[in-house]
Amino acid sequence: MKGVVLAGGLGTRLYPLTKITNKHLLPVYDSPMITYPVECLVKAGITDILVVTGGNNPGDFLRLLGNGRQYGVEHINYAYQEGEGGIAEALALAEAHAACGPVCVVLGDNLVEKTIKSAVDEYKKQGKGAKILLKEVDDPQRFGVPVLAGDKVVRIEEKPRNPASQFAVTGIYMYDFQVFDFIKTLSPSERGELEITDVNNLYINQGSMTWSVLDGWWTDAGTFDSLLKASNLVAAGGANKD
Repeated sequence: MKGVVLAGGLGTRLYPLTKITNKHLLPVYDSPMITYPVECLVKAGITDILVVTGGNNPGDFLRLLGNGRQYGVEHINYAYQEGEGGIAEALALAEAHAACGPVCVVLGDNLVEKTIKSAVDEYKKQGKGAKILLKEVDDPQRFGVPVLAGDKVVRIEEKPRNPASQFAVTGIYMYDFQVFDFIKTLSPSERGELEITDVNNLYINQGSMTWSVLDGWWTDAGTFDSLLKASNLVAAGGANKD
């Protein structure tokens, strides 16, 4: 399984911090934000990683991460997303990297307390389709929210005003190679982006989506409040622990 870290976009919600650097290079406590999803993949046993960058400072990712060895990466590649075409558009850049196999995708502003290795191992046994990780949150309306029926996801609603549950779809996804065919069928949303929620709903309609609840805390770091929260959580106990 190959790893993909999506760190594109312009990070406008964190302006003016992002006027001078990419959002994913901002500090979260004592480390740059991008290092946390990279280490998340490595701790799950995924060491062949593509980092999709964007914005005005793509060269800074290479300066920071280099060949990835200091973070446990065996092989690292970089791709560049122009503009803000959405998560699915960024993921499309990983098609050659995937080499017809499955991928584990982590958004570049997502941090987790515990390793995701057990979920990755479950997906490998699953063998095909997709898997998402959910986490109960206080503000699900900020995220994609699953509509659940027993142990099945019926659909995912993007940033609903009246969430069907308190669960958020975290920015950690596992897909087989079919994901790239699905992305090619998408049309831009009202935001002008190719939405990852649309990709997930295609897998749900196919009946090949599974889910697990993430162990430990989880947060994004894409707003001032969540960036502060992420720093405090890491300071209190670290991230990506076994």
